Amino acid sequence: MSHILIVEDEPRLSQLVADYLHHAHFQTKQTDSAKAAMAMAMAHEQSFQAIILDLMLPDGDGMEVCKTIRQYSNVPIIMVTARVDEVDRLLGLELGADDYLCKPFSPRELVARVKAVLRRANPDLPEQEHSLQLDEERYEAILKQPQGQQRIGLTAIEFALLSTLSRQPGRIWSRDQLMDEIYNDHRVVSDRTIDSHIRKLRRKLSDRDEQSHDWIGSVYGVGYRLETP
Repeated sequence: MSHILIVEDEPRLSQLVADYLHHAHFQTKQTDSAKAAMAMAMAHEQSFQAIILDLMLPDGDGMEVCKTIRQYSNVPIIMVTARVDEVDRLLGLELGADDYLCKPFSPRELVARVKAVLRRANPDLPEQEHSLQLDEERYEAILKQPQGQQRIGLTAIEFALLSTLSRQPGRIWSRDQLMDEIYNDHRVVSDRTIDSHIRKLRRKLSDRDEQSHDWIGSVYGVGYRLETP
């Protein structure tokens, strides 16, 4: 399992990035210090496959951290910053960064960038194939895994729910929004009806998913979203 170092001085953002990386099956270490980041990257007992590096840190400049790390390591580095000046971008890449992402950003995009730099750094590693597709003609979900495909039969309501969530992976849909989307006749149903269908849908997906990926995430008091690997 790949280990990722997160260097970010905004605690909530750092934890959010860590949560998304954990969900994508990465392990993480977090620090808000330039000095600590360099020490952790240099320590022999620490082995990171990638570093997510904020450029504006309380005790130093992320560019200097990148420059120092590049003197002894080729570990992939993704710079993250609120700076949008083109000079900063070019300078960051010239110092040896592998990628650059401006705030605000989507945590899912950051996870995708991490996977991309890891693939470039390790071209011989096989890509993980893990996705969910929908067959509208058969009312089936097609779960694609490295071991092959799994077809999952769904009810009309379950298919409509999954289709709605799949439109915008990561978007949180409230129960009311889901009811409006799947009940075109505007029948009156309770929140618990949606919850019941979600539970059944989760069970069907988890029973066939050999990697035990939780495809449907819940946000307490808000609603549900589709979680991509």
